[in-house]
Amino acid sequence: MAARQILTVSETSAADRAAIAAGTPGPVLMERAGTAVADAICARFDPCPTVVFCGPGNNGGDGYVVARVLKARGWDVWVEALAEPATDDARDAAAKWDGRTLEVGEGRDRAELFVDALFGAGLARPLDGEAARLARMSQRLRERVVAVDIPSGVAGDTGRPLGEAAFCAALTVTFHARKPAHVLEPGRSHCGEVVVADIGLGETTSRLFENGPELWQDRFPWPDSASHKHSRGRLIVVSGDAWSTGAARLAARAGLRIGSGVVTLYSPPESLASNAAHLEAVMLRPFETDLELEQAAAEVDAAVIGPAAGVTETTLLNVLALARTGAALVLDADAITVFRDDPEELFSVLDRDDVLTPHPGEFERLFPGVLAGSPERIAAARKAAERAGAVVLLKGSDTVVAAPDGRAAVNVNGSPWLATAGSGDVLAGFIGGLVAQGMESFEAACAAAWIHAEAAELHGPGLISEDLPGMSTAVLRRLYDER
Repeated sequence: MAARQILTVSETSAADRAAIAAGTPGPVLMERAGTAVADAICARFDPCPTVVFCGPGNNGGDGYVVARVLKARGWDVWVEALAEPATDDARDAAAKWDGRTLEVGEGRDRAELFVDALFGAGLARPLDGEAARLARMSQRLRERVVAVDIPSGVAGDTGRPLGEAAFCAALTVTFHARKPAHVLEPGRSHCGEVVVADIGLGETTSRLFENGPELWQDRFPWPDSASHKHSRGRLIVVSGDAWSTGAARLAARAGLRIGSGVVTLYSPPESLASNAAHLEAVMLRPFETDLELEQAAAEVDAAVIGPAAGVTETTLLNVLALARTGAALVLDADAITVFRDDPEELFSVLDRDDVLTPHPGEFERLFPGVLAGSPERIAAARKAAERAGAVVLLKGSDTVVAAPDGRAAVNVNGSPWLATAGSGDVLAGFIGGLVAQGMESFEAACAAAWIHAEAAELHGPGLISEDLPGMSTAVLRRLYDER
């Protein structure tokens, strides 16, 4: 199955125009879109009094089709029009509607289901008047709201509300592909469940994808009958000091669980006893200087450094030492922050196989002003990856992974249960373990982020980070069976 693309508003509009130019009339596309929305509604709701709010553009035209299809299926449905249809296709759809049409607000008090077909993803101004009042109403009744294409008032390319009021929905039905607003917060929360309907727009190209198995499963590093532990990848993880060892152990265990054949925790002498008391299949080795670490990493495939490493000169020197080896680096937490005064020192030693895993605060330390100055997180992560010359995973409920070549993916399976200490350390270990097995770093970061969130959802309430490596086995089993 092909990876699922995310298209900007302009890319989607171009796909619409291309389909029309290739011989599919606009009214046919509108009929398909409205029918798809009606199908999604019928699959999730029982027939009930339903109002379809229609705007003047093609989004409103879709709404007239929704109303007509629902009425034909026996629903009690009416249209409340914000304005007269203003496009040829919308006028055509309105002319085919043979039910009641009221002014917006006239009959909504008796409605039990509300369909928002006021404005599509291309809206560029805040909602006002009756549309804004309806948006505020939707925030109270969102479990009974369905949005056509995107909740009105949410910018399609950023996911940000265009003003103080924007619709909230339990279900959003969009067409052909998701847009950034469907995957980026806060738009993602405004959308509720997102259904992507195929209306026959044909092939499109994009460098932006939903992060899911379709993107990377074909290249996941499963072992075969000839595999042995050394062929499955050699990963090292660098421990912190005696009072800060747990984070590195979480990363090491995660690397082992995700499939790396040999995982070694390199530990300062004062941390050896603490680590030895907690390790089994993960091996333990001492080191005292950055030169010793460089020598130890000379024959490994990947290295994770940063979890509880300490924001110290020692950590900085250890990162630079690892960068002089052939190992692919996964830099997390303190290994990022330690370069806040001179990010270029870090960028000068990175290559395209390396992965940075900052949360927004750490991102700001390495890339000052980039996140605040970008229209959304995708653009910020892409700019950062280009500047660093490495893969950047920008953490969040809408985690973005970007490669220096412009590819980017957004997680659509983020889990609230990951809001617990140490979950990022496990993620770093998952990435390191996959990279150690030879998986390309962008795809490894995407796969690790997806597996990480799936494991958290499987566990649910009460999750702590120690649970995540073990929970990943059920996710891996499913992926293996579906390969």
